[in-house]
Order: sequence, then structure tokens, then C-alpha cells
Amino acid sequence: MTRTLADRIGTHGLGVLVTLKRDGRPQLSNVTYVFDGERIRVSLTDGRAKTKNLRRDPRASLYVDGPGGRSYVVLEGKAELSPVAAEPHDAVVEDLVDYYRTASGEHPDWDDYRRAMIGEKRLMFSMVVDHAYGMPQP
Repeated sequence: MTRTLADRIGTHGLGVLVTLKRDGRPQLSNVTYVFDGERIRVSLTDGRAKTKNLRRDPRASLYVDGPGGRSYVVLEGKAELSPVAAEPHDAVVEDLVDYYRTASGEHPDWDDYRRAMIGEKRLMFSMVVDHAYGMPQP
């Protein structure tokens, strides 16, 4: 990825996760992402369309819009999905805690957050960026 694309994405933000429906058409979902320079991470819910799509076909794209819609970046790769969160301190919940901290800072009640991740059947999407393109500067 070129330096200007990495600068444009930042370490976290809002984007559109694009997956493929069974018929090949795109399915788009607004998401909060975390980016470490190589890997995109997103919290997903088990049973939702994007999760089902990724289990069937792991190809994914993340679209990030620039200020005023005058620039954009698309990151592409193959998704890896974690197991569904099952225990308050399992590896998935620990990854979800790290994701939250990176995207939003400290949570006011981590015990409640951990319970919610299990109750909502959350899992982690991660994707190594293997292709990027766009128009990072207006």
C-alpha cells in the first residue's frame, strides 16, 4: 500500500464493508474499522448477511470516503473470521476489547461489554490488505 493510502485510512474510522451475495451482487454494510497498517479488523454479529456472505466467499472490500466525498480509498483482501465469542475472557472477547479500545477508547463498564459481546454473538473479521486503490487526495 502506498504511504498516502495508509495516511488516508488512519488507525480507525467509519467505512463500508462490501461482501458478495450468493447471486454475486454486492452487499454493503456501514462499519467501524480498525487498521494497523496491514490488517483491517471489524466487529461482526453472527447470523447477519455480511457474516453469512463471508463464510461462503471470503473476498471483501472496505470503502472509506474522504472529506466531502472528494476522495476515497478501497482496501481489498480475503476475510478471516474468528469463532463467536463464548466466554467473558476468551481470545475472541479479548480481541473485541482491543478493537473497542482502538476505535473508541475506554468503555465505562468492561464486564457489561464482555457480556454483551457474548449475548450479541459477536466475532472478529480481519483482513490482510492485498490490494488498495482510490483517490486519496481531493
